[in-house]
Amino acid sequence: MLKLSKKDHGRDYKCTIRLLDDNEVLECEFQSYHKGRVLLDFVFNRLNLVETDYFALRYVDQNKQRHWLDPNKNILRQIKNLFPILFCFRVKFYPADPLRLQEEITRYQLFLQLRRDLLHGRLYCSQSDAAILAAYIVQAEVGDYDATKHFGNYISDFKILLKQTTKIEEKIMEIHPTLKSQSPLIAETCFLKKASILDTYGVDPHPVKEIDTDHRGSQLYLGLNHTGVLTFQGSRKTHHFRWADVQKLNYEGKMFIVHLIFAEKKHTVGFKCPTASACRHLWRCAVEQRLFYTLENSNKQGVVVTGGSFFSRGSRFRYAGRCEKEVVEESSTILREPPTVNRISLKNIGRSTSLPTTPADSDNYDAVMSRVHRPLPYIDRSSSLDEDVLCGADTGSQDLTEGLNHINGGCVGPGAAYCPESTLPPLSLLEPLLEAQENKSRSSSILDSSCTSSSALPFSFSTAIRLQQSLCCTSIYSIVQLVDADSSLEPALETKEKQEEERHRDMEEEVKVNPEYIDGGSMMYWGKVR
Repeated sequence: MLKLSKKDHGRDYKCTIRLLDDNEVLECEFQSYHKGRVLLDFVFNRLNLVETDYFALRYVDQNKQRHWLDPNKNILRQIKNLFPILFCFRVKFYPADPLRLQEEITRYQLFLQLRRDLLHGRLYCSQSDAAILAAYIVQAEVGDYDATKHFGNYISDFKILLKQTTKIEEKIMEIHPTLKSQSPLIAETCFLKKASILDTYGVDPHPVKEIDTDHRGSQLYLGLNHTGVLTFQGSRKTHHFRWADVQKLNYEGKMFIVHLIFAEKKHTVGFKCPTASACRHLWRCAVEQRLFYTLENSNKQGVVVTGGSFFSRGSRFRYAGRCEKEVVEESSTILREPPTVNRISLKNIGRSTSLPTTPADSDNYDAVMSRVHRPLPYIDRSSSLDEDVLCGADTGSQDLTEGLNHINGGCVGPGAAYCPESTLPPLSLLEPLLEAQENKSRSSSILDSSCTSSSALPFSFSTAIRLQQSLCCTSIYSIVQLVDADSSLEPALETKEKQEEERHRDMEEEVKVNPEYIDGGSMMYWGKVR
C-alpha cells in the first residue's frame, strides 16, 4: 500500500484521463491530499458539463479489478500503487429516459458512451437492431445519403460494430437512405431512444456462477441498470429482478446475495464471483445503482452494512451521491445558454489501445515518481502521448481466449484467480536465502508465527518449490519474511531491484493491451464462454 508521509504533502502527481471519444486525452496534476472530486470537476469543466451526476472516473487496480473513483475519498488512498495513473471518463448511471437530460451536450456524451458500448459489444442486440443503430450513427456522421458521394460499400469506412460483416453493412446501407433530412441532433436522439429500450442498455457484465441445487453452478453474467438486476446465459436473459422486488443486497466472501420479495414471500438468490474483491465491487455497484434509481431523497439514506460473520465485521458503505429524481428536478432549472457541441468524427477514432495500468511497487515508487511526475500546467490539454498508443491499429476479431480474458480481467476461465507472472517469486531469488538458512541450526524457528507449526521444519529446496506454487500472488517481501532475519539478503534484493527496473521499462514500452479492459467484458463473448 502507498504510505503517505509528511514529505508527500503538497507533492504533485500527474495522471492521464481518457475521454469517451478515445481521441482526446487530458493530463492534469493533483496533490496527495486531494479527493476524487478534484479530478471530476476538472473534467466537467473541460467538457462544459453541468448535469454531472451520471458520470464518473474508472480505474483498474494492481490486481486488475475495476473500480469507480470515489469523489469523497482521497485519490492516492484509492489508487494506492498504480503506475502510471490512468483514469477513464465513463457514464456510471445510464438515465432511464435519455430524453429527460436537459442539455444537448449531456445527451451527446451519453451518445458517445452508447456508441462505444455498441462498438465493443456490450450493447448486445439482434442484427436488425444493430443495423438500425448503426444507420443512425452513419446519418449523424455523414448526413443524408448522396449517390454521387456514397457509392460502393461506403459503410466499411467506419468501424461501428464489433462483428461488422459485409452482410450487416449492406443492411445498414439499405436503412441509411430512409433517414433523409435527419440532422445529427435528431439522428442521435433516435439512437438514444432505440438503445434505451434494449435489455443490455447500461449493463456492465460481471461473470458469476448461479448456485444450483446440485452446487455445481452454471456460468452467467450479471448486469445492473435502471430496471434492476439482470442475468444472462450466453445472449439469453435468464433472470430479471426489478428494484421494487429487491429487499436487500448482501455479500459474504465470494457470494453475492440478492434478497427478494415475491407475492409476500421472501426468496434468496446467490451468485458466486471469481474473487472476493470482484464480489465486493459487484455489491457496491449494485447498492449504488439501486439507491440512485429508487431513492426519493438521498439525505435520508444512512450507512449500508453488509457481510459480517464470527470472523469478520463486514463492510460499511455510505452513499454520498444524489438520486435520479433529485438530478432530474435540478436539471429542469438550468438557465444557461446551450453550449456548443463539438462532435467527433468516426474517421478520427481508431481501435484505441489503453495505456498500461500496471502498478508500481511501493518500495521504488518514489524513485519512479521523481522521474515521471514533473510539474505541468494544472489545466492543460496534452498531446504528448503517441498517436499509436491512443489510436492503435485495428486488431480485427478477437479469439475466444482473448474474449475470456477481456471479460474476466485476465483470468483464463470464469473462476480462475489472477496471478501475474511478475508476482511469482523465482526460485533463483530464493536460493541464496535457502543456502544461508540451511547452514543454521535446524532447531531454530524459520517461519513466521502465522505459519509456525508444532515442529520446526527445515526450509528445504523442495519446500521453496511448494512455497512458490502456493504463494504465486504474494509479494517477494512476504517470502523474505519467512526467512530468519540473520540471513544475507543483499543478493536477493539486488536481483529484485534489477527485476523491478526491467518491469518498469517493459511497462513503459507496452502499448498492445486490451483496449476495452477498463470498461469490462464484451457482450459478444457471453454465449461463447464455457
